[in-house]
Amino acid sequence: MKLNNIFLSFLLTLRASMASAQQPVDYVDPFIGTTNFSVCNPGAVLPHGLMSVVPFNVMGSDLNQYDKDGRWWSAPYEYNNKFFTGFAHVTMSGVGCPELGTLLTMPTTGRLDVDYRNYGSEYRDEQATPGYYALTLKKYGVRAETSATLRSAIERYTFPKGRANILLNVGDGLSNESGGMVRRVSDTEIEGFRLLGTFCYNAQAVFPIYFVMRVNKRPQTAGYWKKQPKFTGVKAQWDKDNGRYKLYESYNREMAGNEVGYYFSYDCQEGEQIEVRMGVSFVSTANARENLDAEQQGLSFADIRQKARQTWEETLNRVTVEGGTEAQKRVFYTALYHSQLHPNILQDVNGQYPEMENGRTGHTTGNRYTVFSLWDTYRNVAQLETLLYPDRQLDMVRSMIAMYKEWGWMPKWELFGRETWTMEGDPAIPFIADTYLRGLRDFDITAAYEAFSRSANLPGKDNKMRPDIDPYLSKGYVPMGVYAADESGDNSVSHALEYYIADYALSRLAKALGKEADARKYYARSLGYKHYYSKESGTLRPLMKDGSFLSPFNPEAGADFSNAPGFHEGSAWNYTFCVPYDVKRLARLMGGDRKFVNKLQMVFDKGLYDPANEPDIAYPYLFSYFKGEEWRTQKEVSRLLAKYFTDKPDGIPGNDDCGTMSAWAIFSMMGLYPDCPGSPHYTLTTPTFDRITLHLDKRYYPQGDLVIETRRSAPDQVTIKKMTLGGKPLNSYRVNHNELMKGKKLIIEM
Repeated sequence: MKLNNIFLSFLLTLRASMASAQQPVDYVDPFIGTTNFSVCNPGAVLPHGLMSVVPFNVMGSDLNQYDKDGRWWSAPYEYNNKFFTGFAHVTMSGVGCPELGTLLTMPTTGRLDVDYRNYGSEYRDEQATPGYYALTLKKYGVRAETSATLRSAIERYTFPKGRANILLNVGDGLSNESGGMVRRVSDTEIEGFRLLGTFCYNAQAVFPIYFVMRVNKRPQTAGYWKKQPKFTGVKAQWDKDNGRYKLYESYNREMAGNEVGYYFSYDCQEGEQIEVRMGVSFVSTANARENLDAEQQGLSFADIRQKARQTWEETLNRVTVEGGTEAQKRVFYTALYHSQLHPNILQDVNGQYPEMENGRTGHTTGNRYTVFSLWDTYRNVAQLETLLYPDRQLDMVRSMIAMYKEWGWMPKWELFGRETWTMEGDPAIPFIADTYLRGLRDFDITAAYEAFSRSANLPGKDNKMRPDIDPYLSKGYVPMGVYAADESGDNSVSHALEYYIADYALSRLAKALGKEADARKYYARSLGYKHYYSKESGTLRPLMKDGSFLSPFNPEAGADFSNAPGFHEGSAWNYTFCVPYDVKRLARLMGGDRKFVNKLQMVFDKGLYDPANEPDIAYPYLFSYFKGEEWRTQKEVSRLLAKYFTDKPDGIPGNDDCGTMSAWAIFSMMGLYPDCPGSPHYTLTTPTFDRITLHLDKRYYPQGDLVIETRRSAPDQVTIKKMTLGGKPLNSYRVNHNELMKGKKLIIEM
């Protein structure tokens, strides 16, 4: 009997331990990356969800889209700001230009005031977990909570006794666009739209977001507001509403303009809760209503919150890590969380979506994705999706090909069916070519290759993707003054480097498709980077139209993320080693392997490396191309992870760029990095954890899980002694994707 009691006690202890064991979702801290210009936010969202509900705190009583120190900010939330003006609906994460972040819902108490400068409130007791966010408003004593489904939001406000108001501010937000409309449908439901766009100040990218909003209690009073325009002159002195917000009774059917909104007012009991539900669509208000009904019918706030957590559990459980510190696990799983925010589904529950740039409504039976920040994500996010979420990656590739079929061009930086023409190059080529070469091929590669051939060969006057292609084809490089007459805005070297990378990836794809002549042509083009190498400066250097180098020239100009002549948001040092497909030849240009290694090490030692700049994020891995120098990769990657990626709000080095910085951290912590887009390989380095299990999708990886095991006697050991893959010695620090998958188990001894 005593033994049975001991055994029972053991089982109960084991069960309690298992119940309390943290899951990957528990390690996610959505506040990581919410300052230091990482522009992430702690709002409620599902993996790749269209809807995100985000606390808006960058529009204060005397601030507008700036942080607490008066610096321009491109996200709806900044950790150090504490002036809440509502929940924004549909936002972006880690993006360096202001956009979206509108349809602001705000609870207030007391006298109705619809000016955000007055109704905003400081707050306390913030809480955020995947799919849930909450805070308490100091000014009103209101607890505000939110969660989300794929296309809809739910908010719950707990009010004190007395007058309570719920506001929908349609006029203000993060977007540079203005204009909207709100219409009363019933006592508890309103609908309308808000214009968005001008992303990165591009006037072509303008589009509407449609919404339907419901409250679960009939208000005592309700109505519209509109800010009156400011007039000057004698008449303005007589008009008491001049430049002020004017209220309109609810018998008005609708209201439109640049500064409009709607309010619901109640007489609440102490602790009374009122819920707000909102559905959105980029097709119509009817679809927004259908989305809301389909995704929230019969579900409580608790139900939706729990379903959001379960969805994140399923996504994050794709990787299991063992060993390491609790802080490292928070960094890893938060990075994985951030990597799964974009792109976003675009289609409504009925399959409809806005087609690319043509105004028509398309229909799909699968997933149509949007928000393609391709200049960023082709470098590592695409490879992460291919490895861990191949079904999603295929849908993303299919979405891009469908965009080409709809308007004749692949996306460059696409946003809700509009092309923004942001950043450089021809990024769809390395994004899709890399996916194909890693073995995911269930998409229309013929149409994709047709699109690539079009952008790679059309003359500049007809080429939206490569407008400065003419000298690139005739001379092998882009001189200054072709794309921009103003030298300070000329990004000629950056443009050309992106074309070289795209053409290299296209050459590898052409070879895989049996197009040998094309493969030779595009590969030869990719070698044109040699034109830019200057022995005098030891860097790539802009070329003038006569073929001479730009002079005078400072290779460190642009290091503050400004535009230096020839380079976009970076210095020559941030771009000089950005030839990942031809490292050994680049070394010969620089005088040999030793000089290359020394110069690359100097970039790190002198602080010329920028961990938040995409062209140089693969730099630490380039040491491993040189036998005997691999230890430098292991040392630098470990150092950079410890220095720049932490579990604090400033724990991401600059814009996360739709998950790109997070993907760098994920791969680096796993000990493998895809340093050359268009080449299906990884360069190996020291894993952060003792054991990492990638639970691979057997539909695409039938061999099953991949295990990475690290054996070390001390946690500070970073230098690799030897490796085995599939039980066989591994003598190279660069391994093919398929070889790694078939090996199933990588053992690294320190």
